[in-house]
Amino acid sequence: MKVYESKDIRNVGVVGHGDSGKTTLTAGMLFTAGAANRLLRVDEGNTITDFDDEEIQRKITISTAIAVAEWKKTKLNLIDTPGYNIFINDAKAALAAADSALVLVDGVAGVEVQTEKVWSFCEEFKLPRAIIINKLARERSAFDRALESVQTNFGRSAVPIQIPVGAERDFKGVIDLIGMKAYTYTPDGDGKGKEGEIPGDMADAAQKAHEALVEMAAEGDDALMEEFFDKGTLPVEHIIDGLKKGMRELRIFPVLCASGYHNVGTDQILSFLTDYMPSPTERDGAKATLNGQETTQKITATGPASAFVFKTTADPFSGRITFFKVCTGIIRNDSNLQNVTRGTSERLAHLSCPQGKTLQPVTEIYAGDIGAVAKLRDTLTGDTLAEKGLNIAYLPVKLAEPSIAFAIEAKSRNDEDRMGNAVHKVLEEDQSLRFYRDPQTREFLLAGTGQQHVEIVVSRLKKRYGVDVTLKAPKIPYRETIRGFADVQGRHKKQTGGHGQFGDCWIKMEPLPRGAKFEFANEIFGGSIPKNYIPAVEKGIIETAEKGYLAGYPMVDFKVTVYDGSYHDVDSSELAFKLAARKAFKAAMQEAKPALLEPVMNVEIQAPVEYAGDLMGDLNGRRGRISGMETKGSTQFIRAQVPMAEMLNYQSDLTAMTQGRASFAMEFDHYDFVPQLQAEKIIAAAKAAKTGEEEEEE
Repeated sequence: MKVYESKDIRNVGVVGHGDSGKTTLTAGMLFTAGAANRLLRVDEGNTITDFDDEEIQRKITISTAIAVAEWKKTKLNLIDTPGYNIFINDAKAALAAADSALVLVDGVAGVEVQTEKVWSFCEEFKLPRAIIINKLARERSAFDRALESVQTNFGRSAVPIQIPVGAERDFKGVIDLIGMKAYTYTPDGDGKGKEGEIPGDMADAAQKAHEALVEMAAEGDDALMEEFFDKGTLPVEHIIDGLKKGMRELRIFPVLCASGYHNVGTDQILSFLTDYMPSPTERDGAKATLNGQETTQKITATGPASAFVFKTTADPFSGRITFFKVCTGIIRNDSNLQNVTRGTSERLAHLSCPQGKTLQPVTEIYAGDIGAVAKLRDTLTGDTLAEKGLNIAYLPVKLAEPSIAFAIEAKSRNDEDRMGNAVHKVLEEDQSLRFYRDPQTREFLLAGTGQQHVEIVVSRLKKRYGVDVTLKAPKIPYRETIRGFADVQGRHKKQTGGHGQFGDCWIKMEPLPRGAKFEFANEIFGGSIPKNYIPAVEKGIIETAEKGYLAGYPMVDFKVTVYDGSYHDVDSSELAFKLAARKAFKAAMQEAKPALLEPVMNVEIQAPVEYAGDLMGDLNGRRGRISGMETKGSTQFIRAQVPMAEMLNYQSDLTAMTQGRASFAMEFDHYDFVPQLQAEKIIAAAKAAKTGEEEEEE
C-alpha cells in the first residue's frame, strides 16, 4: 500500500445507533473508491469491516474495524464502529484514533438512544462531524422528518448541505446545496453520480435550503456576515470557507443524504470527507503527559516517533495484533520503540495498514496515520510507544464499568486448565470486560455490558480456543450484621486428665455504621485475662464471624469489646480462649438481633422518553428507589438504587420492555437490610443447601 503524508490523511469514525447502516455505507464507499471489486452487503456476510464469525452470524457489528478508501489522492481511514448499546464502549475507544466523525441517522427512525450517546462521545473528543441521513430508499423513510429529529436533538447547527431527489423507493439522487447541482444515481451501481441541473419541481425547496445554509456559513465570521448582509448571498468559495471554519469550531454540523444499501450518494460523501474534514495535523492534538506534566501533543511528522495504542485483537493464528495511531514522527519497519506505559522495549516488525481483517504491508507510517503490527510482547490497549528518551504518555480512554456479571464455570477439567489463559486473551481485546474471583462466593465472574456481550465471549472461547464453559447467575454476596446490643459470657472448660482446657471471657457486642466492617477493643483491667490471650479472643471472634450465624454469610459492621474474664495458671491457653470467644460470639448473636444485608446497586437507565413510566413501575416492583430523572432530547435518564438480587435478569427484561432501545449501567453502592419476608426465604434456602451438603457427605 502507498505511504501517505500527514496532510493527505483523514481518520473518520463512522458512528450511530445499531442498524443505522454504518457497515453497509462503509462498504458502499469502499466500492465507489475502488477498494472493493463489488458492492458487499451485511446480509450476505461478506463486508470488509464485519468479518468476525459472530458478526456474520448475528448480522451486527460487535467490534471496531478499519478499512482504507483512497479518494482524490487522499487516504481515508474509515473506522466502522458498533452501534448496539452493549458494544458501544468499543466505539468510544476507537474514536480516540479519529479526527472527525460521520454520525449516521436512520431515515425512518430518526435520532435514537445510541445516536445521542455516540454524539456525546464526539463532543468529549471535540470531533468535527457531519450527519448522514441514511436508508432514504426504505419504505416510510422521510428526510424532513429525520432532519427535524436531528435538529430537535442537536440544534439548528445541524444544517443540510444536501437534500434528496425522490423519496422511499424513488430516492435516486441528491442536490448539492453548495454548488446547486443535482447528482443522480443508478441504484446498486458504482456509486458515481451523474451531474445535472436541479429538477424544476425542486428548485424552490433547494433555493430555500441554500439560503439557510449560506446564512449559517456566514454566522461565525464577521467578514462573511458583512458580505452576506451586503449582497444577500455568498460565492461558493466563501460558503466553503465558512463551512470549514464552522466545522472546525464545532458550530456547524453538515447534514448529507444517502442510501448505503443501494450505493446512492457515496461519491459525494467521499468528496466531502476529503474536502471538508480536517487532516490530523489540523487538529489540536492528543492529550498526554510529557515528563509528568499534562499537555496536548500536536500531531506532527517531525521529531521523535510516538504512537498511541487504541485497539488490540487476539487472533488464534497471528497472535496479538496491535492497532495504533502515530502521533509524532515517522515509524518505520523494524523500529525499536519503548513501551512508556510498561517500561519495556518492543520491535515493530512487518508494519501494516488494516483493511478489515487483512493487513497490508507498508514500509513506514507517518504521524496521523493508523497502523497495525502483530506479535508485540507486552503492549496492550491504552499503552504509549515512543522512541527512547521521549518521556510522553498518551492518556487512555475512560470506559464505563461493566453493568452485569455472570458466574463462569468450565465444563471439564481440561477446559478448567485452559480457561484462565483463554479468558485473558479475550480481555486483551475487549476493555469492557472484567474477570475476577468473588472472595466470598469463590466463583469466577465474567462481567460485561450486557448478557449478549458475555454470551459472545463464551462463544469466542469455544470457537477460537476450544474452551467450553457454562454461564449462570452469580451468587448474591449477602452479609450478616446485628441491629442490637449484647453483653455475654463465653466459657470453655474441659478436663481430660493431665492438663485441661480453660478460657473465660465477657464481651459486649454492638452495631457499627454501614461500611465500618469490624472493630475489636480490649478493656481488660487488673489482668483478669493475661495480655497474651487477648489476640486469641479476637481471632476466635473473627473466625466465627466469617462463617455467619443466620445463613452462613460473613458478618460485618459490628464491634466487640472484651472487658472481663478469668484464667487458670495451668489449663489456660490460646486455643482455650479462642474457643471461649466462639461461644461468646454465638451467645451474643442470640441477643443482638442478627439481620441480613444485601448489596444495593446504583442503576442508570437510558431509554426513549415514551418508556419512562413502564420502566419506573418496573423498578418499583424490584424494590428500587428512584433517585433522579433527566430528559435530554428524546432520551430519558432514570437513576435508581436497586438490590442486586432484583437485577440479575434485568438485561433481558429491559430489552423486552423497550424493544432493545434502552441501555443501563450498574455499579455497587452500599449494603442495606433485607426485608423480613425475603430474609426468611434466603435463610431457609441456605439451611436447606447446608443440610443437602451434609447428607451428601454422609
